[in-house]
Amino acid sequence: MKNLPLLRNPPSDKVTVQCADGEVSVHSHCAYCTHCAGVRVGKRTIPSPILQSYKEVRRGTGPDEALMSAAMMFNTLIRDGDAIECDDDGNEGFSSLYHHC
Repeated sequence: MKNLPLLRNPPSDKVTVQCADGEVSVHSHCAYCTHCAGVRVGKRTIPSPILQSYKEVRRGTGPDEALMSAAMMFNTLIRDGDAIECDDDGNEGFSSLYHHC
């Protein structure tokens, strides 16, 4: 499991990490990547709310609106967080959540 520190760009509020693909946006890449295990906030790692909600919607046990709430929660975690927990130990890079769940 990798710990990818969040790189913040204050003027634009853009948050990035150094991925196997290079420097990528947390909001457009990590949020929708199968390798994103969670967000590190202080000493705790909080599992990716988007991944959890997506799996529930796919199983039919969660409402579609849960994905929007999960995206908002992910943004809040990124605002308060320090790093992304990434399980891409093979350095494959971005792997779309919507093609694997």
